[in-house]
Amino acid sequence: MFKQYFSKFLAENKNKLHFAAHSHHYWLDVTRDAVIDYWDNSAKYSDEKWDIILGKVIPEAQKYISEILDTDNPEQIAFAPNTHELIFRLFTCFDWFKKLKILTTDSEFHSFSRQTARLEEAGKITLNRVDTYPFESFLERFINQIDQTHYDMVFLSNVFFNSGFYIQDLNKIIENTPRNTMIVIDGYHSFMAIPQSIKNYQSRIFFIGGGYKYAMSGEGVCFMSAPKNNQYRPIHTGWFATFGSLSEKQTNQVAYSDDAFKFWGSTFDPTGLYRFNSVCEFLRSKNLNIEKIHNYVINLQNLFLEGLKNINSDIFNMTKLLTPVTDSNRAHFLTFRLPDAAIYHVKLKENNVITDYRGDRLRFGFGLYQDEEDILKLLDIIKKYI
Repeated sequence: MFKQYFSKFLAENKNKLHFAAHSHHYWLDVTRDAVIDYWDNSAKYSDEKWDIILGKVIPEAQKYISEILDTDNPEQIAFAPNTHELIFRLFTCFDWFKKLKILTTDSEFHSFSRQTARLEEAGKITLNRVDTYPFESFLERFINQIDQTHYDMVFLSNVFFNSGFYIQDLNKIIENTPRNTMIVIDGYHSFMAIPQSIKNYQSRIFFIGGGYKYAMSGEGVCFMSAPKNNQYRPIHTGWFATFGSLSEKQTNQVAYSDDAFKFWGSTFDPTGLYRFNSVCEFLRSKNLNIEKIHNYVINLQNLFLEGLKNINSDIFNMTKLLTPVTDSNRAHFLTFRLPDAAIYHVKLKENNVITDYRGDRLRFGFGLYQDEEDILKLLDIIKKYI
């Protein structure tokens, strides 16, 4: 149904079943034209290309993200090559001579978990990691920790990369967090996958995400939605952060932009923005919104899960499934907890099925470039060889 729009990636991988859409999502064909478009603009306009990037490409990307997240202020979207840069910039908004207190979970992605582990090792922060499992009690346990101690920052994903658990009542965590505590939501595994609105708490949270997964536009285009009129002044800062005041008279204090540019770094490769905009423009031309994409993916997941029940696999079955599937508002990947996850990842790869694993968790990702025939082929391979 949608495979034709991913013809370049599929042609290069024609003998493979790529079920790692949550990790390394195939790109839409239009992104290739977008890369060429950027190259041509660079050749045609040279230094003046930045007038196009700053005046058209960036505002267009901000507008698309703002619409997807249902926010009112597109200018509050900042960009960076990766989320790690944005996260570390937020750390530097605080007093470096004071040990930061951070509440988080045991299931955050490496851009956060590795950096905080190193800062903790260096004695710069104290970290309270709340177990996400069991999922049924997570919300209550997390809010209870908020009530116990005052934290400088609360950081958590709304979809956890190692399980697919989606926090349905994120608003309860936000409402129970003190106003003077920074709230950061890692939305990489929900952005352009699960229909969502952050309108009601756009003035309260920092929301980060990017293009490498469900935005289908590759790496190098990560973003952060920042609360309007926030008073933070990150120490880790680049010259883009003062756009809007470059020509103004300088004072003894370092100037910052009044909008999300205050969280920007410096000169960057804007190719990712071209790719991202081409994806959003394409989806709009096909009347494909996030809800339709999500429903398509959930139908593929349901077909896969029903098939597993029918073949009665000893390995991939509902008792090993970690991802909660009782609600259709869930992640676009399914996680199985297996002691030998690495072995089964290799076995699947030997049969041209691409998955990925993290420790004892093997993940199947689903996307628009798959169809029912792919699901049936996958089930047949599991039945014969796994």
